Amino acid sequence: MRTAPIRRRPAPRHRTASAALTRPAAAALVVAGLLGSAPAAAPASSDPVRVAAATATRSEASTSRTADAASEIAAARAAAAAEASRSSARPPIAAEQRRRDRDEQGRDNRDQRSRKQPSSPREIAMAMLPAYGWDSSQFVCLDQLWIGESNWDHTATNPTSGAYGIPQALPAGKMATAGPDWRTNPATQIEWGLKYIWLSYGTPCSANEFKLANGWY
Repeated sequence: MRTAPIRRRPAPRHRTASAALTRPAAAALVVAGLLGSAPAAAPASSDPVRVAAATATRSEASTSRTADAASEIAAARAAAAAEASRSSARPPIAAEQRRRDRDEQGRDNRDQRSRKQPSSPREIAMAMLPAYGWDSSQFVCLDQLWIGESNWDHTATNPTSGAYGIPQALPAGKMATAGPDWRTNPATQIEWGLKYIWLSYGTPCSANEFKLANGWY
């Protein structure tokens, strides 16, 4: 008796639950959160409107920066041109300093000429008169007085009395109150003589009148 061979059936393939679902059922499960998240939304950069807006914004910012830089360059050039114009209008510092030095030297020379120190005894006496409140009319009397005394010679000596100098001080050492150089300096002798006249007679004209009347003063 012949036995018929036993045929085995292949084991059934197991499908996952999600694979076995139909597409509508899978979508429903996604919504319910039972399956994985839905595909992520497309990035904003893929939106043509947003891309265009972002591009326009960047372009405007770049244009603004370019305009600001151009404005700054123009302002710097204008400032440099103005400074160059002012510099060309001003003389060089060295030349200007030399001109100022010449002007100052000229003023100094004029001042020195105007303040020229008196050289002769008569000029010295004339320059001292205002200190006593005397005008040039008093110099006429003073000139007459001291011509008769010493002829304005600061070394004149009276051989009899020993009176000395332009005012013929007696004793001669009195003039030391006006300065230690009374023997050789006409200005010191004149200073002493004018003070003596002022204290004794008030004015040179009064002293000269006394001298004419008495032969001495």
